[in-house]
Amino acid sequence: MQLSPRGLAVSELAVEVFRANGALIAAGDDLARPAGLTSARWQVLGVIDHAPATVADIARTMGLRRQSVRQTADALAADGLAYFTDNPRHRRARLLDPTPAGRRALAEVERAHAVWADALAARLAPSQIEAATAALRALTAALRPEGTR
Repeated sequence: MQLSPRGLAVSELAVEVFRANGALIAAGDDLARPAGLTSARWQVLGVIDHAPATVADIARTMGLRRQSVRQTADALAADGLAYFTDNPRHRRARLLDPTPAGRRALAEVERAHAVWADALAARLAPSQIEAATAALRALTAALRPEGTR
């Protein structure tokens, strides 16, 4: 079966999103590596930097599967960058909180990220950034199952 013009456009959009995702993960890994982190570890630390959270809450915030966040959280804890603490709201769902070493690593990556983001922003028109952000938000909303939008 042949794609309609709109179906083809959506397929092309998906390919570009996959390419952008790969490029962003590679850039994130490059930014995070000097601090001893990966993109995934940086993202998880960024979520818990403001308040401890359960693995399930982190996964929902990041739009990821709980199991992949669990692996990253366990690795952060094993490396002394985060720790699990009791959750007063739920006996089994423990909270993940950054250690001082985790906060230092996150701060190092955030400084590098600020320089990188400004350099990338200089290569794009503000209207392109705004349009891309709006389009990705609309795509994400359209991909959510009915009733969860």
